[in-house]
Amino acid sequence: MVDVIRKLSRRIVRLAGEWNAATCVLCSARGASPALDLCADCRADLPVNDDACARCAEPLARRISRSPLICGACLRHPPRFDATLCALRYAYPVDQMVQRLKYGGAVAYGRVLGELLADRVRTRRAALPDCIVPMPLAQSRFRARGYNQAIEVAAVLERRLSVPVRTDLVERIRHTREQAELDRTQRRRNVRGAFALREKLPGQHIAIIDDVVTTGSTVNELARVLKRAGARRVDVWAVARAGRMK
Repeated sequence: MVDVIRKLSRRIVRLAGEWNAATCVLCSARGASPALDLCADCRADLPVNDDACARCAEPLARRISRSPLICGACLRHPPRFDATLCALRYAYPVDQMVQRLKYGGAVAYGRVLGELLADRVRTRRAALPDCIVPMPLAQSRFRARGYNQAIEVAAVLERRLSVPVRTDLVERIRHTREQAELDRTQRRRNVRGAFALREKLPGQHIAIIDDVVTTGSTVNELARVLKRAGARRVDVWAVARAGRMK
């Protein structure tokens, strides 16, 4: 009788594990782990951003040296932020995942992309920031979407890294055009003066969270505001890095 109960208990535990197993958002296969809605094959096929500029995460040609490299653009015009970590390149299927999160209401992708970004941050083994600041949305866009995609990603990082998310520090005070509609020069002008500090910084090391970095104009403007408020170091963490626009 004891053996029967023991076997039944093991069966219940196994079924419970199968019931709670994650499902891949890309192919509907079983997830690689309960916390990640991606199967092992789909995760292995993602375009990782391993070889990149240490300052802006611009994808670079594969290098032999393991020492950090800085791209020519950052050497000529150093950005206000100190370093950028983008887990993936903005290519298929990452671009589709981000688009569905950002414009399609698929907030479940925020958890998947947040887990991938958190994994990259943890493997870097660098000093963690005092707080995380998600890129703020204009109130009109927030009302239209019902959520901020950067906050969805940041919530996963807060849980995984035990770093507090602060959505009250900075606000977007000026409505701006969608950056995707603009070229590089227009993007810089579009976000100038778009952010304002609302509260005193809780520390001197801040990480900005965003979904995609393209030219870096938006995160650069927010980093400028944070540096003027007293931040000594500003990192940028984003899900993906798109190729630099001309």
